Amino acid sequence: MSASATPACESWAGSSRSLEGVSRELRLRLVLGLNVALATALVVGGVVAHSLGLFAAAGDTVTDVAAVLLSLVAVRLARRSPNAQRSFGYHRSTILAAQANAAAILLVCGVIVIEAIRRLQDPPSVHGGMVLVFAGVAALVNGVAAVLLARDRHDLNMRAVLLDTAGDATANAGVAAAGAVILLAGSYEWLDPAVSIVIAIVIAARAVHLLMQATDVLLLSSEVRAMSAHLVLSGHPTLEEAQVVGDRVRATVGPGFGIAHATLELECESCVQEDGEPCAELLDHSAVTSGTSGPLRRHA
Repeated sequence: MSASATPACESWAGSSRSLEGVSRELRLRLVLGLNVALATALVVGGVVAHSLGLFAAAGDTVTDVAAVLLSLVAVRLARRSPNAQRSFGYHRSTILAAQANAAAILLVCGVIVIEAIRRLQDPPSVHGGMVLVFAGVAALVNGVAAVLLARDRHDLNMRAVLLDTAGDATANAGVAAAGAVILLAGSYEWLDPAVSIVIAIVIAARAVHLLMQATDVLLLSSEVRAMSAHLVLSGHPTLEEAQVVGDRVRATVGPGFGIAHATLELECESCVQEDGEPCAELLDHSAVTSGTSGPLRRHA
């Protein structure tokens, strides 16, 4: 027995998805504006303070700008209706965006590590006070952006941007701490490139994890999960009873495994006699048994 959604339900679902997409796009635009302003300020701070840490933070923020731009494009594509060529629509464009974001982050991390190693060999003079101010403000701005993005963390593409932003907040806090030490001690300039290396390694690890997640989705990878039910339904269950079972399955496996959809498949012996005629038991219960739903019939 199968059922299809009514036009009204489909219209409501489509409108809901459209409004969600618009709200998500608005938050992305706000985060984009914050990141553009922040990247500009960090570059200026890096030049004035001679700080690789600020340059590293600026480079990471620039990747965030690219990430948000890609995410905005992906959100717009995801709102497009399916067509004959792409029957599932453009929803996987968000996965492609997440993959591109992760690759860009890895590239920037490599550049930062190379420059940091060079500076460790010959540490330049760093203005700790300026580093503290610029990095502290940057961490605060990143925190605001992360709060704006946290609502959509279930989406892989949005989670990519959220991880970038949260990583930036942590990185900028580390740079600010290094600036405070340099300011108070009047030395320890090597802390600036050292912190840059640590930041790059942490961000790279997150990017690799994100890249693996995106690749798994594109390859339709999944872990093997099994659930045994020795007796689910007996007799002649109605559609409502089967729906209850499906709801319970989703409630059981959803929180732990992130499963939002469960399909209930009937597996039972065929109810036919030796001459091929339906069993008397099936004929006795062929009438509608409940409201608007009839019995779920057995099949081979």
